[in-house]
Amino acid sequence: MTHRIRARAARGPRIVPTVETAADKLSAFLEDAAHFPGGHAPGVAFPRSEGEVAALLRTHDSLLPIGAQSSLTGGATPMGEIVVSMARMNHVVEIREETVRVEPGVSLASLQDALEAQNLYYPPVPTFTGATIGGTIATNAAGAATFKYGATRPWIQALTVVLSSGDVLDLTRGGVRAHAEGYFEIDAAAGLSCVPVPPYRMPMVAKRSAGYHAEPHMDLLDLFIGSEGTLGIVTSATLKVIRRTWAPCVAFVPLSSEAGAFALTAALRDAAQTAWRTTSADGVDIPALEYIDRRSFSLVPDRLWRRAGIRPGTDDRAALFVQLELPLTLSLEEAHAQIASFEQHQKTPLGRFCQILARFSAFDRTEIALPGDRRRADLIVELREAVPAAVNEIVGHAKRTLDPSIEKVAGDVIVPFDRLDRMVAGARTAFERRGLDYAIWGHVSDGNLHPNLLPRSAADIQAGKEAILELGRDVTHLGGCPLAEHGVGRNAVKQTLLRQLYGDSSIDAMRAVKRALDPEWKLAPGVLFPKTH
Repeated sequence: MTHRIRARAARGPRIVPTVETAADKLSAFLEDAAHFPGGHAPGVAFPRSEGEVAALLRTHDSLLPIGAQSSLTGGATPMGEIVVSMARMNHVVEIREETVRVEPGVSLASLQDALEAQNLYYPPVPTFTGATIGGTIATNAAGAATFKYGATRPWIQALTVVLSSGDVLDLTRGGVRAHAEGYFEIDAAAGLSCVPVPPYRMPMVAKRSAGYHAEPHMDLLDLFIGSEGTLGIVTSATLKVIRRTWAPCVAFVPLSSEAGAFALTAALRDAAQTAWRTTSADGVDIPALEYIDRRSFSLVPDRLWRRAGIRPGTDDRAALFVQLELPLTLSLEEAHAQIASFEQHQKTPLGRFCQILARFSAFDRTEIALPGDRRRADLIVELREAVPAAVNEIVGHAKRTLDPSIEKVAGDVIVPFDRLDRMVAGARTAFERRGLDYAIWGHVSDGNLHPNLLPRSAADIQAGKEAILELGRDVTHLGGCPLAEHGVGRNAVKQTLLRQLYGDSSIDAMRAVKRALDPEWKLAPGVLFPKTH
C-alpha cells in the first residue's frame, strides 16, 4: 500500500481535436437541465481518445468537461470555457464476469443494454438513463435503488484520469491510499506534488454529493469521484456489475395522507431489510421506494394517466412507486394467484407485499406491473418521471416568457429516515410562509426528497432560494446532508449550502486540493466554489 503514484504520459496521438466555433454547433451546449442563466462558450471540442483529451488540456487554459448536460446545478453550463464533450468517447470496451470497462460518454441506457445481453446489471443508476458514466462519476450519482445498492462510489473499481497538465493517472481501488498524516503524492513530469486530504467530516448518510470526498486513509480513486470535473477528466472507468438473478416488478400505490405514505414506507423498508439481512423466507426484496405528493399529481399530463389506466382519487394526498425484485422462477399464473389470495400466500414475497399493503388499507387501489409485463412497468415508471420533466418544462417556459434570469430552484436533501417527517414539515413551512408554489417528490426509501419551486415570477426565484437555504440549515441540524445526489455545480444556493455544511475553512481546504491538482484552474472554474472568496 502506498500514498504515492507516478503519472504517465498520455497514450496515442496527442492531436488537438477541432474546436467548433459556429453558432449552430455551440447553441446546444450553452445550457444544462438546470436552465442556469448566462451560458456562453468560445467553442466545443469532441475528443475521441485519451491523447486528444491530453492535447486539449495542454493547449487551452479553460475547459469544461460535459456528458449529457443533465446537470441540475448549472455544473454543465459553460461560462466562457471551451466545452469538452465526451460524446464521441462512448464505447463499452470490455465486459467481464464481474466488471465492465467503459469510456465516459457511454449512457446508462446503452450500458444496461450491453450488459443485459449477458444477463448482467449495473445497479447504482439515477432515474435519468440518458446520463453518461462520466457524469455519474463526477457527481457520485445516486438514484432510486440506492436504498439497496448504494451510490456510485463503491461500484467504481478503476479510473483513468487525465490531469490538467496532460499527465495521466491509472487508479485502481485500493492501490493508493492517503498517508497517515493526510496527503497523497503525485509524481508527474513537472515534479512531485502533494495533495492534501481535507480535514472536514462528511455527513453519515446514504447519499452525498457535497464537495471533495474526505476521510482518514482514503483511496485516491475516491477523490475524483464526486469532484464534478474540477480535478481531472475521466477517460476510462471500470465498474462492478452483478448478475441479474431476479424478476423486476413495479407497483403504484396511491394513499390518502402523507403520514400514511411515510408509515407504509417504513413498513416496506423494514420488510426489505429483513429480506437482505436473513436467509429465511421472511421479508420482501424492495430496492427502491419513490414518493410524489399531491401537487406532483397535477403536473403529470392527463394523457399519461390515461395511457397507464390510473387515476388518483380526489382524496389522495401522496403516492408511492415501489420496485420489487421477485424470484426468477415465479410464473405469471403464480403471481396472479398470490395477489388474488395473498392471505394464503404469506410465505411468498409477493404475498407478503400485498399483506403489508392491506394492513395500511392500500391494497385495493394498488396497480402492479408483474414480471414480464415490461410495457405496464414502463407506463407506471413514466408517471413518476413525468414529474421532474414537467417542472423542468415549467421553469424553461417561465425563463422564455417571463424573465431570462429565471432558473431551476430545488432542494436535494437527505436525512436519516426516522427524521423524514420533520424535514418535510420544515420544507413545507419554508415554501408556504413565502407564498410559493412547489412540489415534493423523491427517493423516500433513503430519506432523500426534492422540494421544487414552481416559479410564477422572477420574484419567486429569490424567495425560493431563501426557502432552500432555510431548509438546508434544518437538514444539517437533523443530521442529514443538503447536497445528496445532484452535486453543487455553479448554483449559488448550493455553493452556500456547501459552505453552511462545512464552514469557510473547509472550503479553503477544498481549494487547496484544487490548487494541488489544477494549479492554473483550467478545469471547470467556478464549479463547486469560486476561485477566490
